[in-house]
Amino acid sequence: MANSAQDIGSPQYPVALVVGASGIAGSAIVEQLTRTEGWEVLALSRNPVSGSTARHIGADLRSPESIAAALNGERPTHVFFTAWSRQETEQQNIEVNAGMLRNLLTALNRAPVEHIALMTGLKHYLGPFDAYGKGKMPDTPFREDEPRLPVENFYYAQEDELWTAAARQGFRWSVHRAHTVIGYAVGNAMNMGLTLAVQASICRETGRPFAFPGSETQWNSLVDMTDGSLLAEQMVWAATEAPGSEAYNIVNGDVFRWRWMWPKLAAWFGVEWEGFSGEPRPLEEQMRGSEDVWARIVEEHGLVEPDLARVASWWHTDADLGRPIEVVADMSKSRLAGFTGYRRTQDSFIDLFDRYRAEHVIP
Repeated sequence: MANSAQDIGSPQYPVALVVGASGIAGSAIVEQLTRTEGWEVLALSRNPVSGSTARHIGADLRSPESIAAALNGERPTHVFFTAWSRQETEQQNIEVNAGMLRNLLTALNRAPVEHIALMTGLKHYLGPFDAYGKGKMPDTPFREDEPRLPVENFYYAQEDELWTAAARQGFRWSVHRAHTVIGYAVGNAMNMGLTLAVQASICRETGRPFAFPGSETQWNSLVDMTDGSLLAEQMVWAATEAPGSEAYNIVNGDVFRWRWMWPKLAAWFGVEWEGFSGEPRPLEEQMRGSEDVWARIVEEHGLVEPDLARVASWWHTDADLGRPIEVVADMSKSRLAGFTGYRRTQDSFIDLFDRYRAEHVIP
């Protein structure tokens, strides 16, 4: 229990503060906790989480004054930090993203915080986007006890902020290193699930093949992914059941090859597919100029989001699928600690596509 709990007292029941609540991971945490009896849920994001019973808190994480004012009088016991702001360089990523976490931690200095769960990712092992897969990396599968790479990385800066605050304020912490996260969100900057769904929808509309955009290595190598709902389960488990303060990898638990998965995704959309053929075919090139096609699809099918940039993050999917290296993570650490959650990635994709269709996001 944080020492600051003595200042204002602890609530009689757990109060969750989900930061980045409208994103893939944040909305999944909100969904899980609002379905769990006994939790009060505070959803901090720019926009309210649609259809949620959580109490929305609007604030600018980049402004210490804004976040301090927004959280004045709030008494969260468990904090889930999933927010992220993409910047042009890694130094800017460090300044902005570590700064946002620091602003939040400062604003919570007198709150009765027991645990803070921080979402990061496998770039902890791969390096940041502008040094992606360059230099010496640990062998796969990635394990949590690997030393940090000798490069600047905003994940490292965020961990340092978390650990410093934990030593000062007395709360437990957990870090959750996810692979590519797929789950329900619109307007998210890193959303492979929706991006591939939009690619396939445009391909069906135009009659072009659903072409794999990535590298030969990614087409043929083993890979894993992270379902947003499973990430939420692990973060809640770490905050309420896991012993001590630890970092955990979080992936679905199965592995697959894109040469096996790609035809199954194409079949769901009813499109012809093409695999790797000689060289990568990035989505930023394949889909260039598709705004009018998407606008036509939206109008014909009565979809809810006409802005192609809010449903497709071509750059992020290109980065993930264009890797020239195998990327898989080991889950032994959290398994041995008692976390047994599992998803089959094929089901994660299909369930996600079904939901997007039901919500009129894709045709």
